[in-house]
Amino acid sequence: MHVIRGKDKKTLIKNIKKIKGDHKHVYVNLRPTLDIVQATLAQCPTLENLSCPPSLYAQTSKKVFQQLQEKSIKFTSGDFKVGRPVKYEDATVKAIFDQRKTGVPVKQISENVNMPLRTVYFYLKNNSPN
Repeated sequence: MHVIRGKDKKTLIKNIKKIKGDHKHVYVNLRPTLDIVQATLAQCPTLENLSCPPSLYAQTSKKVFQQLQEKSIKFTSGDFKVGRPVKYEDATVKAIFDQRKTGVPVKQISENVNMPLRTVYFYLKNNSPN
């Protein structure tokens, strides 16, 4: 898989045009538009699979889906996570919920898992226990 990134559409297309070699699977970090698809097909004529972030996959226009389907190209949501990486592991978050279930005060949980009090409250409010 070849990963192509760009800050905006113009930069992404410029980076697509710099591709050397023929790639069968290409990942773009922006929502594919007709321009992006056409530039990718021009550089990779044997393209079989185009991917984008899961959050942008749902926002992709029907015209893009149709064009890719006409060319027999599979369009999938990528495995890459976008945005800021999580700071705390799942085990730490699980420990917060486990301690809270047993009645441990939030301040004590914060000290036990070495996490700011405000962050503990955030996890308790916005996440469900796994």
